[in-house]
Amino acid sequence: MTPELQAKLDLLPSGPGVYLMRDRTGEVVYVGKAVNLRSRVRSYFNRSGDDRAFVPLLSGLLGDVETILVGSEKEALILESTLIQRYRPRFNVVLRDDKSFISLRLDKTRPYPKLEIVRRHGPGTEKDGRVVYFGPYISAAAIRETVRLVNRHFRLRTCSDRELLDRSRPCPEWHLGRAPAPCWLDVPPEVYARSVREAELFLSGRSDELLARLRSRMGEAAAAERFEEAARLRDQIGAIERSLERQRMVQSDKVDQDVFGVARGGAHLSVVVLAVRRGRLQERHVFDFSRQEFPTEELLGSFLGLYYDGPAAPPKEILLPLRIEGEGALAEWLSDRSGRTVRLRVPRWGGKRRLVETAEANAAQALRDHQARGADLEETLARLQRALSLPAAPHTLECFDISNLQGAEIVGSKVRFRDGRPEKAGYRRFRLKGVAGQDDFAALYEVLRRRLARAGERDELPDLLVIDGGKGQLAVAEAALADAGLSTPVVSLAKSRVLAPGATGPAAHSPERVFLPGVKEPVVLRPNTSELFLLQRLRDEAHRFAITYHRTLRRRRTLRSALDAVPGVGPARRRALLARFGSVAGVRAARPEELCEIAGVGRALAERILAALAAPPLPANPPDR
Repeated sequence: MTPELQAKLDLLPSGPGVYLMRDRTGEVVYVGKAVNLRSRVRSYFNRSGDDRAFVPLLSGLLGDVETILVGSEKEALILESTLIQRYRPRFNVVLRDDKSFISLRLDKTRPYPKLEIVRRHGPGTEKDGRVVYFGPYISAAAIRETVRLVNRHFRLRTCSDRELLDRSRPCPEWHLGRAPAPCWLDVPPEVYARSVREAELFLSGRSDELLARLRSRMGEAAAAERFEEAARLRDQIGAIERSLERQRMVQSDKVDQDVFGVARGGAHLSVVVLAVRRGRLQERHVFDFSRQEFPTEELLGSFLGLYYDGPAAPPKEILLPLRIEGEGALAEWLSDRSGRTVRLRVPRWGGKRRLVETAEANAAQALRDHQARGADLEETLARLQRALSLPAAPHTLECFDISNLQGAEIVGSKVRFRDGRPEKAGYRRFRLKGVAGQDDFAALYEVLRRRLARAGERDELPDLLVIDGGKGQLAVAEAALADAGLSTPVVSLAKSRVLAPGATGPAAHSPERVFLPGVKEPVVLRPNTSELFLLQRLRDEAHRFAITYHRTLRRRRTLRSALDAVPGVGPARRRALLARFGSVAGVRAARPEELCEIAGVGRALAERILAALAAPPLPANPPDR
């Protein structure tokens, strides 16, 4: 840290405000808000293992930290959104206008209002209800279909304001029966205003109220023998009901909600927003952001400020998957914008929790789609190559793990990733019989020896071998490679360990460490980066694959030991008993007469089987290592 930067940290104010991180060229690379600027900014520079340790790891980039004091937490939120949109920092989530802020506007201050597609929130009088926005919409096709449907069934004008005043003949839409042509005909303002109100009800998701109105009008028209009008209303009702069939009812309380889901893949962030109106799921918006290395809760808080700084008013309730800093200030700001109380909730159970889980499932799928496209992969592999001093980008990786239970049923696993994705053809399971006791090092050596024996014409070596463990496991891998006369890059990945028992928060755990051959100190990859996430996924998949195989063998051993201990029950009779009763529990619950129905099982053997199975159960297995 430069002396100038250290001096700034010593003089930081403790009030609410916004901080700007600048690189050495003066460019703003990150904007954040804080209730206490001194506490927040200094937290980036501590050495306690805080997972926001972003600044010291980018010491070659950071040149200055600027702070702006404001009067309240809400003012900090508003200023943060303004500065993000102004500077578009590389490490913030930034919504792009050409993708995100497409909305519909209904300006009721104009004569014969029309529905317009807008991208920015211009000056208006939306708080008194005379200018209403709907959206935002992500898909241009979806918003065009909505406009087409509204104009067709609610018959709003489509001509411009100039054409409304200067037309010398009816527009083509009038000839097609899709507009009342106020540009040519004398349309009663109260009749047109009714169509505007009904279109507003439809776009707001208040379809039950709309359908009730239309059915009432249809009944009145039929009673007055205005059958053409009644038929037109009938067709309009049918069209609205068909459009509603495509919307799934997700809530019974019919509260307007936005439901957020977040999925994180290292530095990539996928955010999904489900728009629920009057209990029906109407829209799904997907946002993808790369190079996001700050904590998820911090990024989500910034995203919310940007998302609702657009043209559309927030709904009454916003459901979030996790707590964010400054929820109270955000709710107050949103309430001011919408003119009514807006609540932010993090549901833990019930229907609202299921909605959040649905949004998170959508976000996870969006993340998988992003990864399947190989987006950012080359950059991730290049950063991993530089961080681990590899001779080439590791397009193929293999990871090994050992699993056992107190020295019994020792198994090993090998998983293979190619270009960041699992390659199931490269998975292998190893059952070890020559290792005595709980010797993980000997087990790892045997697994690696058997794997390396296949190297060459039958199985190519990967660009990088990853071992689950620390320095000891890395030394075993180096010995196995040396004994096999092979050379390929190898590292070990050590899990985070507890530093302060009983403590909570990031400071209670160490970061995950990568050990390199011949290097004393481990490499600590930056938290929330794609390269660390790739290694963690690889390690976790190897662990899952080993544990699954170990549990399968343990289950088989349990089945065999329970029946094989009975004199007179061999493999054939054991298979027949399990096929007939489904499990050992089923055999235990059977009557002697039922057991005697199995070929080769007499009364005496049936009683021996039941007596053996009635013995007290063994103690529960301890957790898998």
